[in-house]
Amino acid sequence: MGSRFGVRDDRPKFELSCFLRGPPRLSAVNLRLLRWPAQPALAFLFMNVLLVVVAGGAILLLASRTYPFWISRVFDQNDANPPPSERFADGKEYVKTPSQVVFAHHFASIAGAGPIVGPILALAFGWGPAWLWIIFGGILYGAVHDMTAMFVSLREGGKTIAEVARRTLGTTGYLLFVLFLILVLCLINAIFLNLSARALTSVVSIEALGVPARETVLATFTTNGMVFAQIGGIATTSVFIMTAFAPVLGVLIYRRGLRAMPAFGFAAAVCVGSVLAGFYFPIRLSDDLEQARLIWKWMLAAYVFVGCWIPVWLTIQPRDFTNVQILYAGVILLLAGLLIAGLGGTNLSMEHVATLAEGARVRGPLWPFLFITIACGAISGFHSLVASGTTVKQIPRESDCRRVGYNAMLLESFLALLVLVAVASQLTRGQYMQIVNPPGGGGNAVLAFALGCGGAFSHLGIPRDIGSVLGILIVEGFLITTLDTAVRLCRYLLEELWNCLFAGRVPKLLQWRATNTVLAVGGMLLIALSQVYDQIWMIFGSGNQLIGALSLTTVTIWLLQRRKPVWFVAIPAACMVATTLVALWSRIHIDLDAGNKPLALAGAFLLLLAASFVLVATWKVWMEVRAVARQSQTTDRSTR
Repeated sequence: MGSRFGVRDDRPKFELSCFLRGPPRLSAVNLRLLRWPAQPALAFLFMNVLLVVVAGGAILLLASRTYPFWISRVFDQNDANPPPSERFADGKEYVKTPSQVVFAHHFASIAGAGPIVGPILALAFGWGPAWLWIIFGGILYGAVHDMTAMFVSLREGGKTIAEVARRTLGTTGYLLFVLFLILVLCLINAIFLNLSARALTSVVSIEALGVPARETVLATFTTNGMVFAQIGGIATTSVFIMTAFAPVLGVLIYRRGLRAMPAFGFAAAVCVGSVLAGFYFPIRLSDDLEQARLIWKWMLAAYVFVGCWIPVWLTIQPRDFTNVQILYAGVILLLAGLLIAGLGGTNLSMEHVATLAEGARVRGPLWPFLFITIACGAISGFHSLVASGTTVKQIPRESDCRRVGYNAMLLESFLALLVLVAVASQLTRGQYMQIVNPPGGGGNAVLAFALGCGGAFSHLGIPRDIGSVLGILIVEGFLITTLDTAVRLCRYLLEELWNCLFAGRVPKLLQWRATNTVLAVGGMLLIALSQVYDQIWMIFGSGNQLIGALSLTTVTIWLLQRRKPVWFVAIPAACMVATTLVALWSRIHIDLDAGNKPLALAGAFLLLLAASFVLVATWKVWMEVRAVARQSQTTDRSTR
């Protein structure tokens, strides 16, 4: 049974024989009970949901057990060295925290909507190229980027990657770098704010859910003869309750010494209770969706102002620790649903590479725009800011750079893989294009994810309407958490900027956390409440990836100065620099041809100009380091 939005309802029943069925020539050897599936063998091998998920997960798992251990040896990892959380403990920013709590905070912070929205948008190119970039980009680019940025920051006393750039690139390069970071962070914050407001006010037609109105457990309302379900209102209630309980959990963990397992139990109970309360008491601020979204933007701005001003252990850490229970549960349920779907013979309904021409029409050429569209699932510069800005101030030992930095990125890549497969298997190509890339614009990737979750969860016996709500909860959980962290990071960068500009003699007004938090929140709101946000959305990916390229470049020079191997960071750095610069240049040409996007054109030009100055400064430092290294080698030979 289908619908206008096309959620497939051809769920197969789970049978072991569905998985064990073999080709006809095997059935002749006493295997007559095993039936050969209707689809050809090649379709099963290359399109079956089970194989696509298991193959990707196995490669990611193998990488986590090998590559980061070699990287740790390059950095001379030693857990006997006191981390910044111990050396500079202040009970506010530098807080030594159990590894599992740090992992939960870091994973929830770096994920955001990126590993969900990015892969869905990239399906315009087909699932094959997206699969390859998610898996191998995550292993060789993203996880290396996150782990090395965290390690360098740890060795530099918990300084952000921007402050490290100051020591490696010089004052001019640093100022350009930090200004570039603040600009992109304000854009990222505005995007997450708008997506959060949209998710918290989400409504979906009962027709799209494929469930009769009289059978759904969701609160509904009727507009213009159509019945809609309030799926965003459930997430709203859940957000309120988890935020209210965050300080309670923070006091229990950091003041009363609550152990990890009881803390997990408490957080899980809050999560379950908040979701159940949402089903019974969904919050709807206004019948006018645009007005409701505007109210939410101001309310979320007020929340992040308070959350980023008070100590990290009182709000951000315990809230992330609570919220990540939903995220973990969502990943597990999505994995289980897709595995059972694969065992039942479900295939990916979209083409793997046959849509490149259509993808180029919708998104732009495969290179560079695929590698810009999928950021957080493969590599994201924002991660280096989280790793060096907040996480490094909390990890209890050096080996957590591997456990948290590398493995959290691989978990995010796995999440992106699950999202990709869920949407590609539960929606047809036509249905996907109608929802995500409609002719008149205004696509809704979050709705596509929610419907994909509804279809995948239905294989576990969860009704589609409830499954779609869980999809919205997963998205919103990531968004709110990342918004907290991103605004705090912007505040850190502003503090570092003033310290550099005023040579350590910063005016008292600019020393106040409240002042810098107001500036960070104000920059976010300025973009989110204006039309600038809508016009420069397409260059967000380029700016974000360029941060990653510059962070990898900074790590490369840091290692060069210490005569360490650099190829494992230098190659990804060079590739991402080329990719992002070409993407920005392409956006400039596209906007010039369009002739009606002056703000987008100006934004792309400013990012390209700032990046060019930073790269020139980086190249000069690179040549100086290489010259010093060659001179040192010559001196060593002459003294032998």
